[in-house]
Amino acid sequence: MSVHVLLFDAGSENEGIHSLELNGTTVVLLFEDRDDAERYAGLLEAQDFPAPTVEPLDRAEMEEFCSNAGYEARFVPAGFLPQTPEERLLIAPPERNMDVTSWRDQEEPEASASQPEPDPITSGNQELEDFRRRLEGLL
Repeated sequence: MSVHVLLFDAGSENEGIHSLELNGTTVVLLFEDRDDAERYAGLLEAQDFPAPTVEPLDRAEMEEFCSNAGYEARFVPAGFLPQTPEERLLIAPPERNMDVTSWRDQEEPEASASQPEPDPITSGNQELEDFRRRLEGLL
């Protein structure tokens, strides 16, 4: 059975999957209905989140991936109606999202070793460095 997941930079080296942090657990949403997944992706975009693509994948493979990665796979059936505030997050993203720049900045150790030394002006101020990276990501 196919499910639909939200991927960022699909097919690239920086590919990532959309997840939620619920009660200390990383949850990956597996949408039964493509329209539900596309609506969720549109809501993320409306919050200035990077645009995800909706990809159909095998449910068993996704559940195995999540299990191996220490994530919880949460199936969202077609026509799902939430009963709790937590379940509401399965059909609409939270109003405040985590910063995704750290996901994009993660590289293999060999790649980061070949990067130039940090600028001495900004290296003492991590907050300024993080802000600079976010600005560069917008370009």
